[in-house]
Amino acid sequence: MSSSSKIDKECPYTIEPVQPEDTEAVLAMLKTFFFKDEPLNTYLDLGECKDLEEYSMKPIKDNCSYKAVNNKGEIIGVYINGLIKRPSPTDTAKKSTCSHPKFQKILSLMDHVEENFNIFDLYPNEDVILDGKILSVDSNYRGLGIAGRLTERAYEYMRSNKISVYHVICSSQYSARVMEKLGFHEVYKLNYADYKVDGETVFKPAQPHVAIRVLVKEVDKSKSTL
Repeated sequence: MSSSSKIDKECPYTIEPVQPEDTEAVLAMLKTFFFKDEPLNTYLDLGECKDLEEYSMKPIKDNCSYKAVNNKGEIIGVYINGLIKRPSPTDTAKKSTCSHPKFQKILSLMDHVEENFNIFDLYPNEDVILDGKILSVDSNYRGLGIAGRLTERAYEYMRSNKISVYHVICSSQYSARVMEKLGFHEVYKLNYADYKVDGETVFKPAQPHVAIRVLVKEVDKSKSTL
């Protein structure tokens, strides 16, 4: 993706569904603008990680992810979403595993959050919840409202599919701040200093990233998508 020093701030862009054939382009964008700046990745010096790439692309199959595309056909923003379905009473929690020891630490943290906070306990009448996995915008196109437009398109999906709750896990204070500006509110928080394995603190990312947080937004599914 080309990056000039000056981008036309009035450049038109469209919001479109992410298709399976977009995977390579979406991954290239995340490698440039997301993975290297994510605070847990940075703290662990994760580097190239195929397990992370596969984990990040997996939700695309749920057909509820969206991209911002400029007038050259380049992807300049993406919101990867997945669906969380209420587990049946007979389901047993499965630990996330991978072959990359550093990324395994991140997966274990996510498992710990899920073990200590069940979103369906908070919303007993919901069977399916939209899960915002990754929201990223090309730094050359920030300030154009792309994050908000991508999120609005996800609201339309929710209304069309009778989904009321949008759930996000934020490992970065910056991403949490963006979601709060979009109307999300916190329902769970775990300070990194309090997450320990064998008595040792696992993550000590740079300030201001002090906690992993779960935020949600309730969307009125009776509203028109127009």
